[in-house]
Amino acid sequence: MSRFVIDPTFVSSVIPPRMKESHKRMNGTVCVIGGSKLYHGAPFLCGVGAMRSGVDLVYLAVPAVISSSIRALSPDFIVVPLPDSKLTRGNVSRLISLVREVDCYAVGPGLGAQNPEDVAHCLKELRNEGKALVVDADALRPASLEVIRKSNAVVTPHAGEFERLFSAKLPPELEKRVSVASEQARKAEVVILLKGPIDVITDGARVGLNEMHSPAMTVGGTGDILTGVTAGLLAKGVAPFEAACAAAFINGSAGVQAVRELGLHIIASDVASRISNAMKEFDRIV
Repeated sequence: MSRFVIDPTFVSSVIPPRMKESHKRMNGTVCVIGGSKLYHGAPFLCGVGAMRSGVDLVYLAVPAVISSSIRALSPDFIVVPLPDSKLTRGNVSRLISLVREVDCYAVGPGLGAQNPEDVAHCLKELRNEGKALVVDADALRPASLEVIRKSNAVVTPHAGEFERLFSAKLPPELEKRVSVASEQARKAEVVILLKGPIDVITDGARVGLNEMHSPAMTVGGTGDILTGVTAGLLAKGVAPFEAACAAAFINGSAGVQAVRELGLHIIASDVASRISNAMKEFDRIV
């Protein structure tokens, strides 16, 4: 099994250049599916992460009850109101009929408690559309694993979500975490981005370690931004393992920049606003 620490050279090799003759949609489109009455910030922060990664369009598919609130936060997103507060089959059918021309779906930020079978049905339908997927937060359920196996997908759990998703105890020691995460990635045939003080990214055969991080990034919402950046890179055509590695480094770099300027008192929005700066050194036009 190959293993490496993610660094700027690796990230530079992953980020695709922007074509001089670019037009809208050429640089990727993302749809975030999430949000609930309790959590309206999570899908928004995920959308900011995706947009700051350099994609051309981001859709936010959220329950209609919070759609006006999210629209008021920013004019940069296309908000798609879903009639049901849960991720029902009807909601999924409506979403696919309205938002088909996207390259990647990010499912889960702020979704809240759901019927696991409904989440699995949603992921299955989206996979059948041939789209890349990032699965996060409340969408990380065992029922989801079967439908995303061998697909163009990344799962982004923290330690508790990892244990719920894989029914596997996650030890605190890094070496053991690498071993357990790699084993589960091989079994599930999916790319895992395990969040922590050192992020562990693995497809079962390779392991990327992201040491670019700050302890201040435990603040709520930074994981949603990471999901968005990952989705943005997938939408640009980056392969799942490489996208997850690069996204972890970029998100961590933005957090480190925020802490350097503001100290250990940052909020998620501080990280989101610095994603562009973290990516600027990798910009190329061809």
